[in-house]
Amino acid sequence: MPLVLYLLALAVFAQGTSEFMLSGLVSDIAADMDVSVSAAGMLTSAFAVGMVVGAPLMAALSLRWSRHRTLLAFLVAFLLAHVVGALTTSYGVLLATRVVGALANAGFLAVALATATGLVAPDAKGRATSVLLGGTTLACVAGVPGGALLGQLWGWRAAFWAVALVTLPAVVAVARSVPSDSPGGAPASARSELAALRAPRLLVTLLLGALVNGATFCAFTYLEPLATHVAGVGDAWMPGLLALFGLGSFAGVTLGGRVADSRPLPLLAAGSLALLAGWAAFALTAQHTAATVAFAFVQGTLSFAVGSTLIARALYAATAAPTLGGAFATAALNIGAAVGPWAGGRAIDAGLGYRSPLWVSAALTALALAAGGGAALLARRSARVRPAGLTPGPGRTPAPPRP
Repeated sequence: MPLVLYLLALAVFAQGTSEFMLSGLVSDIAADMDVSVSAAGMLTSAFAVGMVVGAPLMAALSLRWSRHRTLLAFLVAFLLAHVVGALTTSYGVLLATRVVGALANAGFLAVALATATGLVAPDAKGRATSVLLGGTTLACVAGVPGGALLGQLWGWRAAFWAVALVTLPAVVAVARSVPSDSPGGAPASARSELAALRAPRLLVTLLLGALVNGATFCAFTYLEPLATHVAGVGDAWMPGLLALFGLGSFAGVTLGGRVADSRPLPLLAAGSLALLAGWAAFALTAQHTAATVAFAFVQGTLSFAVGSTLIARALYAATAAPTLGGAFATAALNIGAAVGPWAGGRAIDAGLGYRSPLWVSAALTALALAAGGGAALLARRSARVRPAGLTPGPGRTPAPPRP
């Protein structure tokens, strides 16, 4: 893999730390800002909403710019949002900085995905994606637990300052290492890319990505109150538990990178079934510390193996829309990341307890399995209905393959 992919992953590490770190800071932010735990959890949803809106919007607006200039602009905006977030005493301003930071993050990730997959062979998109997403998983391993530790030692604002500081070398790395190129295209290119995004195979893959990521974020956002109030994990052990989830996510992305280009469907089917069983088993045994520790690793592995493979399949399905394809994949994942914490927070507010987000995660995974299975059955039925020997000609479009 080209060196520039690993430098882009450094920037993704800083952004992933910001996106995930609130899972270890929810209680502290709620106390400092005098809001409920579910309101503090909504900061994660606000970030996800910004990612949903920002991914296609920022990618479309940046089509006229060089990728070098675009990546730099988004990184600087991301850095400034975290400086303001670290300084503010207003929950409303903090919420706004999460949205602005997410807009910048979304634009950066969409363009970075297009840059990464454009630098490798056409059949290596899965491996390129896994390198880039490796920055996110390393954020779970080191950045998120580090943010939780900083929060315990010096308050949650220290974690925001740390993200800003880590972003600085990423800015320098992108400025010096990402090659300058021609603009991404004219408005006509944007229209042609949008037309390519209507493929049924791509739409189903995006739906599955949103549901699986929703399950991941629903459980992960409330892992800290679940572990401390239900499993009896002490605050001092939370950074280690978050790091364990991160190690699992790194293992999952690594597995996805090895399999996504060659055998994606078996991984998606078996991984999704295992995810469903895992969320249900986690909910039933969350009162046991050993079970919570084990499932933090196992569910992190499964979630990111399935999620990273779905991103790779979306990029394969959107070869005619390289920039907006990555943007819509980013948006779909973050629709899930917005809905998941919101649904988990509503379950907690309804008095169902801190383990209720795990049941919501199980329900979202079950919906993904139902949607994927339904799409596969429709594709097979369409293939049987098509007369034998009929091959798609210039005016015909073949039935969409399974996602």
